[in-house]
Amino acid sequence: MSDAEVSGENGLPPADHPLVGNKQESVELPVIEPSVPRESVESAGRVGAVAYPFRVYEAEIEVDRPLLAPRTDRRVISVDRSRRLAVRADTLPAVTEQRVEDVLVLPGEFSPDQADEKAREAAFQWTLRGSILADAPEIEFARVADAYKLFWLAERPDGDVIIDSVRGEERAFEG
Repeated sequence: MSDAEVSGENGLPPADHPLVGNKQESVELPVIEPSVPRESVESAGRVGAVAYPFRVYEAEIEVDRPLLAPRTDRRVISVDRSRRLAVRADTLPAVTEQRVEDVLVLPGEFSPDQADEKAREAAFQWTLRGSILADAPEIEFARVADAYKLFWLAERPDGDVIIDSVRGEERAFEG
């Protein structure tokens, strides 16, 4: 398994877009709380880690409506700063500072300002799908969280796997 490149789907970059990160022996990072601890991962060898950068927003969108009072919607938007992609989320995740050992920290290709703009565009598009707008909605970010999502890389006799530390989903590593 390569420590310099990670590719694929399910929250990882596509195969035609390799990302090179910084290999760290130990680093303190704000991480989305894992539901699958590294220690519980079955492995025939070492269990490595990849830290993937996200910026998550709780947005308040105020929509003016003709003849009615304005309506305020709330959306949670997760911007994948490496793949430059905005997706809906259910809740703002719990983020904790953690020391992560033996980790490849992937860079964010979006600056915080670019991620903010991507989140605003997504909120606007999602609002357009559910409302007829007389005017552009007012979009404010009530809360913002910068964090890394961890993926575990486990060596197994039948082939290496990548495990999403939050969802617990596992798939073959094709690196």
